[in-house]
Amino acid sequence: MTEETKKCLDQAKESMNSTIAFFEKELQKVRAGKANPQMLEGLKVDYYGNPTPIEQVGNINTPDARQIVIQPWERNMLPIIEKAILAANLGFTPQNNGEFIRIVVPSLTEERRKELVKKVKQDTEQNKVTIRNIRRTANDTAKKLKDGGVPEDEAKKLEADIQKMTDDFIAKIDKMAEAKEKEIMTV
Repeated sequence: MTEETKKCLDQAKESMNSTIAFFEKELQKVRAGKANPQMLEGLKVDYYGNPTPIEQVGNINTPDARQIVIQPWERNMLPIIEKAILAANLGFTPQNNGEFIRIVVPSLTEERRKELVKKVKQDTEQNKVTIRNIRRTANDTAKKLKDGGVPEDEAKKLEADIQKMTDDFIAKIDKMAEAKEKEIMTV
């Protein structure tokens, strides 16, 4: 295997790994009945005019499986955090007691579980398409290498390796999605 073909394969693998990591983070945000601080990940709060991630303005804890508690560093941030949570439309209502914000995570209804499974399936398909796009880019690079003087049998082997890697990554995505769906549907 020449340096160029190895580089092509490594780039494709790196891109596919980052897609898997992104998908994993997205799945963690989907709530499956248990309270989890990652449910609030990506939520921005107006901190003195700057949109700031909620985890940078306070402490986020889960004292039990049904609650999330946010203790801001500054007490004057309480109403701002409360407003941001309501605006994000996450499906729960924050309770401000003057010291911290408590979020009671309601148990999921059957209908909501099905909606979440549908969302997981959409995310799964999007990430599979991303993996396939990475495969297409890698195959285009392989064709350019073949035109650039790399032996034909090596280019064919590179394309076969890219396809095998693509199949492996798509199988990983399917496995992750299946586990998440099972977690969501478990009452």
